[in-house]
Amino acid sequence: MNEIHILQLIVSILLFFVLFAGIGFLLNMVLRLTWIMAFLYPIVVLLIVNEEPYRQYIAAPGQAFAALFEKVVSLHLADLIILTSGFLGAVASGIIMKLLRKAGYQMF
Repeated sequence: MNEIHILQLIVSILLFFVLFAGIGFLLNMVLRLTWIMAFLYPIVVLLIVNEEPYRQYIAAPGQAFAALFEKVVSLHLADLIILTSGFLGAVASGIIMKLLRKAGYQMF
C-alpha cells in the first residue's frame, strides 16, 4: 500500500490550491466567467483519476464509466484531501474575482 509522507501531503495541498486558483484567476480574466473553473474542476478531476483510454468511452461506455466510478470510489483519504484543496482554490479564485470587480477593477 502506498503511503504518503505528511510533508508531501502539505506540499500537494498547497500546490493544488495555488494551481487551480491561478488557473481559475486566468480563466476569469480571459473569459469573464466568474465561476468557470469551479464548474470545470470536476471534469479535470475525472481526467486526473481516469486510467482508461479515451476511446473506451466511445467503444464500451458502460465498462469505461464503471471503471472510472470504481477508481473514484477507491481514492484514498489523502487523494481526496488534495483534490478538495484544488476545488477550494477554484472557488477562491471566483470569490477573489467577485471582490476585485466589486472594488472597481473592471479588467477582472
